[in-house]
Amino acid sequence: MIYQKPQIFMLHFAGGNSYSFVFLKEKISNAFEVHALELPGRGKRFKEELIKNSEVAIDDYVQQIRSKRNNKPFIIYGHSMGATLGLFVAKKLERLLDIPSALVVTGNPGLGVKDEETAHKGKRYLMGETDFKEELRELGGVSDEILENEELYSFFSPQIRADFEVIEKGLPSENIVIQSPVYAFMGAEEKCSDRIENWKRFTANHCNCDVWEGNHFFINDHPEALVRILEKSFDHSIN
Repeated sequence: MIYQKPQIFMLHFAGGNSYSFVFLKEKISNAFEVHALELPGRGKRFKEELIKNSEVAIDDYVQQIRSKRNNKPFIIYGHSMGATLGLFVAKKLERLLDIPSALVVTGNPGLGVKDEETAHKGKRYLMGETDFKEELRELGGVSDEILENEELYSFFSPQIRADFEVIEKGLPSENIVIQSPVYAFMGAEEKCSDRIENWKRFTANHCNCDVWEGNHFFINDHPEALVRILEKSFDHSIN
């Protein structure tokens, strides 16, 4: 008989893939089954066409999770774009009577706040190359090696633009509230970190929010702390 373990499903940031969370997976206890998922057009799914529609992206993630589910509790973790999509994925699974034990989100202040920033700066997927590269530098998730090498940049930029289009062109229009508790974390250097408690609007359960030292990719500096959050979120023992 195969012993089934509680499951952790990870949703990547814009331009990310299933390899983006290796630094976390290697630190998570083997008492958990970890699945780092990815959307088409990158990583192991490179040959598939990029998705540029939020509802298609949400359905893709739901189908991936459903195909891997066992009968044990599970959580969803998403960073940045993955946090936004994770909220809708959790709601869709809830409607299918498969409710996550928790939604853990990082690098994202929740729906509505980013819309204000987009209105000020303009949609990122429509930016010219100069402004787009500057935006990526500001976010900190793309190395200078990629930004300054035209061959590398031309390879990765379509993936990042497509992902920005997914979350900026139009998310499902609904007042979404999930039954799962939410644990939200942001980097102190992120522009909207003071709005992190916005996440409380999206759960009928409890919501724990905190700001950690670092920029948008602060998770790279705090892997052990984040892993503790992921593991403890199953039994809601996070202080």
